[in-house]
Amino acid sequence: MTFSEFLSDRMEQIIRKLATAGGSAFFLLACGTQPGVILLLFTILLLVQLFALILEFQRCRSRLAELEAVLQGLDQKYLFAECAPLPRTCYEKRLFALMRRAGRSMTSAVSDAQTSQKEYREYVESWVHEIKTPITAARLICQTLEGEARRKLLAELTQIDAHVQRALFYARAESPEKDFLIQKTPLASLVAAAIQEHQALLIQNNIRLETKDLEHEVYTDRKWAIFVLGQLLQNSSRYRSETPFIILEALHLGNQIQLLVRDNGIGIPSHELARVCQRGFTGTNGRSRGGSTGMGLYLCQKLCGFLEIDFSISSEEGTGTTVLLTFPAKKNLTKL
Repeated sequence: MTFSEFLSDRMEQIIRKLATAGGSAFFLLACGTQPGVILLLFTILLLVQLFALILEFQRCRSRLAELEAVLQGLDQKYLFAECAPLPRTCYEKRLFALMRRAGRSMTSAVSDAQTSQKEYREYVESWVHEIKTPITAARLICQTLEGEARRKLLAELTQIDAHVQRALFYARAESPEKDFLIQKTPLASLVAAAIQEHQALLIQNNIRLETKDLEHEVYTDRKWAIFVLGQLLQNSSRYRSETPFIILEALHLGNQIQLLVRDNGIGIPSHELARVCQRGFTGTNGRSRGGSTGMGLYLCQKLCGFLEIDFSISSEEGTGTTVLLTFPAKKNLTKL
């Protein structure tokens, strides 16, 4: 609070006091009091009021600084009214009482929302595990089929399974700390597992894969990293060119390992590149080819952020897209 703001809040009070002092001066003048005496009294009164205002300003500013320090020290800011120092005036008592009532109401609402969110997340996870049974059964039934029908049905089941996995990881992304384990993992095994999971999709789209220098070890959560790589492979398959290929190459960056995932697909328009990781953004390519949810890259960036993997994407329309994953060095990890 500045002194000008303080005066602005008390302007009505100041004007009322000045009007009272002016009326008193006219009354004394009418009663025959010497003008010099009246001026002296008015000056003394003005100085006393100014000194009182300065003291009140200092007291208010000190009080606000005390309350601000309490607020800054709280992790849960909505508990401020419960943790604030004892009120000094009746007005503060009433004000803090209202704040506590509002805080308790908000705490109850937050608790209800967290409970509902937890129940929904648990339901989604349960549904995902249940839906895998009919998907597996459908895959077994496909084994009895032959030719093009079998290939197409397996490809569709792969897409269904990918959507199910995306829903599961989206639910878990709200509280990722409950389901991850950072450990040293061979990069080649992560890439191989992701390719194996999406083998049918890659074969169906005649995509040529090339891997380079993957004999390194990185610090990450195996399950989450495989999911991220799978999303990148799916995107490259969906937005492929006529003669598609995907290159997965490891690079050294000091103590860190980078994984380059590059394709020669249709690319991303330059004006959309900054938005491709936003939740629900499908873009021109997603709308033209259909089936896009706008969640794949959003989840990749969100999960990479929690795993402390630097995620960057570059693209040129008509040429291809490159995603660079920079895995953290062990000494830089805060979640190990």
